[in-house]
Amino acid sequence: MKLLKKATMFGLLAGFGVSALADNPISTYHYLADPGAAADDDYFYIITDSDDPAPYNSNGYKIYALYAFRSRDMQNWTDYGIIYDARKVSGINDIWASGIAVHNGTFYIVFPDGGGGGIGYIKAPAIEGPWTNAVGQGKDKLVGGRGIIGCDGVSWCFDPGIFIDDDGTTYVTWGGGESTSRPNTDNFDIVKLNDAKNAPVGNGSHVKVNNLPTRKMLEASYIHKHKGTYYFSYSTGWQQGAPTIDYGTSNNVMGPYTWKGTILGDPSMNGRSINGNNNHHGIAEFKGHSYVVYHDRRIAKGHNGLEIIPADDGQPKPNEGYHRSVSVDEMFYNADGTIQTVKVTDEGPAQIENFDPYDWYPALTSSKQKGIRSRSNFVQGKAAEHVLLPLSSKESWLRVSGVDFGTAATGFTVEAASAADNNKIEIRTGSATGTLAGTCTLKNTGNKNTYAENKCEVEGLKGIVKQLFLVFKGDRDSTMAIKAWGFEGSGTTPPEPQKPFSGKAWDIPGKIEMEDFDIPGSGRGSEIKSYSENDSEDHGVENGGKSYREDTGVDIYKKATGYVVGYNQSGEWLEYTVNVKDDGDYTMFASVATDNSTASFTLSIDGKSVAEVPVAGDSWDDFIKVKANVTLPAGEHILRFAITGDWFDIDYMTFAKGKDAKDPDEETIALKGFRVLGADAVANFDVFDLTGKKVSSFTARNIHEAKKLWRENPQSRNVQGVCIIRNRQNGAVARVRTTR
Repeated sequence: MKLLKKATMFGLLAGFGVSALADNPISTYHYLADPGAAADDDYFYIITDSDDPAPYNSNGYKIYALYAFRSRDMQNWTDYGIIYDARKVSGINDIWASGIAVHNGTFYIVFPDGGGGGIGYIKAPAIEGPWTNAVGQGKDKLVGGRGIIGCDGVSWCFDPGIFIDDDGTTYVTWGGGESTSRPNTDNFDIVKLNDAKNAPVGNGSHVKVNNLPTRKMLEASYIHKHKGTYYFSYSTGWQQGAPTIDYGTSNNVMGPYTWKGTILGDPSMNGRSINGNNNHHGIAEFKGHSYVVYHDRRIAKGHNGLEIIPADDGQPKPNEGYHRSVSVDEMFYNADGTIQTVKVTDEGPAQIENFDPYDWYPALTSSKQKGIRSRSNFVQGKAAEHVLLPLSSKESWLRVSGVDFGTAATGFTVEAASAADNNKIEIRTGSATGTLAGTCTLKNTGNKNTYAENKCEVEGLKGIVKQLFLVFKGDRDSTMAIKAWGFEGSGTTPPEPQKPFSGKAWDIPGKIEMEDFDIPGSGRGSEIKSYSENDSEDHGVENGGKSYREDTGVDIYKKATGYVVGYNQSGEWLEYTVNVKDDGDYTMFASVATDNSTASFTLSIDGKSVAEVPVAGDSWDDFIKVKANVTLPAGEHILRFAITGDWFDIDYMTFAKGKDAKDPDEETIALKGFRVLGADAVANFDVFDLTGKKVSSFTARNIHEAKKLWRENPQSRNVQGVCIIRNRQNGAVARVRTTR
C-alpha cells in the first residue's frame, strides 16, 4: 500500500487529471525566503521575507519586508504581497526571518528588527493586516527601534518564533550566530509573554537540547505541539556543509529537549545548496494533516523547467544563494511521535478540498503561474494590496486547480486597470491553450492605477474542472493591472460523502475484507478521501499480483488466502463505513503476515482512537492473528485503519462481541510472544506438494505448530521444496520449505 500522488488521487476522487506542471514552489514570480507557518480552522497561512531587492550578483541579503499567503486547500494560494515593510515604518531597520501565530482570530508576528537588534511584535485582525504594534502599555514601543526583547547575549538575535499554547500562553524563541560568550552549541532563548500582548515576563531562559550530534544549533528556532508533546526545531550549524532542520522533544515547552533527528535535509534540487548557506522552515497542522514550509533555490536554478526570473535589478540568472523560493510538503509522524524526514517533492501536498469559484478573490490566487509580475501597494495602517501585472505579449497566465463549478458558471467578473486598448483575459480549461470558455476585454482606464469592473459571459464551466487558466493577452507587457476576480453561476456541486464499497456498511460484529475500503466522495472538505497512500504505483500488480481496484493505486494483490493489502507504510490509512450493532466491548482479530517485529497499526472511530495494535511475525507467507479489545458506539460510523509501523500484509479484520472474545475462526495467536490461546484445542492439517497431491495429515494446535511438526517429520525428507499446509477446519494455509 503506497500513497497516491495528488493529481492521481484527485483524478480518482473528483475527476482531476495528472498535471504536467509542478506545484512547488508556491510562487514563481518573485524570490521569497525564510517562511513561517500557522493555521486556523479555515486556512493555512505562510509568511515569508523576500530576496527580491537583492542584486543579481549579490553576496549578501537585502531583506526589508514580509509577505503573506493563505490557502484553504493546500494547492491554490492567495498571495497578499507585502504586509509589513520596514522601509515605510519609522524606527525599524531590515526585517529578516519571522514567526507567526494565530489565536482566537488575531494574528501575531515576531520579527528581528535590523537582523539582530531586538525583536519586534505586531498583530492584526487578518493575515493581510493592517498590522499594528502589539506591545502593551508602559513597555518599549516597537517604533522606538529596539523592539520588545533584547538579545540576552545571543550574538545576532534573529529568526524568532512565536508559539501560543492551548491555554493561550505565548512564548517567543530566538537565536542566531556565534560569539565567544555564546557559541552555537547553545544559543537559543525562550521567553514567556503575558496574554499574547505584553512584554516578556522576567528574563529569557536558554534552551537546552540534550544529546546533540555533531550538527549544532544555529538559527531558525521554532516550537510546535503535537498530541501533547512539544517539538523544538532549528537549523543546524554550517560546520558540515548545508544545514539541516533538526528537532528535539519535551513534555515541557521550556525544555529541556532531547534531540530526535532531522525533519528536513538540504531541500535544493538538481544540485545541492551552496555550502555555508542556510535552511529555514515553519510547521503547522491543518485539517488533520501536518505540513512543513521551507525555502529552496528552485527558481534560481531553473529546476524542472521553471522560468529563471531576473533579479530586482533586471539582470538574468541571479546568484542562487541569495535568491530563494518557498515550497511546502506534507510531514508525517511515526507511532512513537518522532517525525519522518520530509520528502521534498515537485508536486507539493495533495489538494484537500475543491476550489469554490463563486467568491471574490485577490488577483494573485492560483496554483501555478507563468509570465507574470506583481506590485505591492503597502500603506502603513491599511490592509495589504497586491496587484497582478501580466507580461501579456508573452505566454502569461494563472492556473487554478480543482475548481468546483457545480451546475454551471454563467459569468466572470474582474476588477482591472488597463493602460492600452485590446487587453483581454481568456478563460480556458485544461491548459493555457485549452478549450475557451469566455473572453473578457478590459476597459481602457488610461493608466494602471485606475480600476474598472469588467464582466463577460462564460460557457462550458460545470462540475469539477481539473485545471482552469486565466490567460492574459495584450500587445505590450505590463499595461494591465488586475486586482480581483470571481465567477457567477448556480453554485458549487453538493458534496458527495464517501460510500461503502459494496453499497452496504460492514456489520460489527462481523468480518471486514481490507481490500474493500470505502469509495471516495467528492466536493469540498476532507470527506472526499477514504484512503491515503504514499505514491500512485500499485506494487501488488507490479509484482505479479492480480488486478483489483487498480485505479486507486493501493497495493492489493492475491495470495493463498485471497486478496490482501500489502506494502503497508507509516502514514497510510484506509477507511470503512461500519454499522455497530450495540454499544460496548468487542474483540478485534486481524489476519496479518510479516517477517519483522516493528510493524503496527491503529484503529479509530470517527477520528477517536480505539486501539493501537503491534504486529510481528516470521514469514510473509504465514498469516497469523493479532487481536485488540475495543469499545465501540452503536450505529453507523467511519472506521479508520492507519499504519504506524512499516511493512506487513493484512487480509481481513473480524470483530467479535465481548472483551477477550473467542476468535470466530478458532485460530487465534496472541501477539505478545505469540502465546497460543486455547492450547488444548487441536485441528486437523493436511500437507500438499505443489502438484496438489496430499502427502501427509496430522493434528496440531495452530499453523505454526503444524509447520514445525512437518519440518521435523521424517516423511518431509521425501518431498523436496515448498509444500502447502492447510487447516481442515477453517481453510487457513501456509507455505513451508523443506530440504533433503
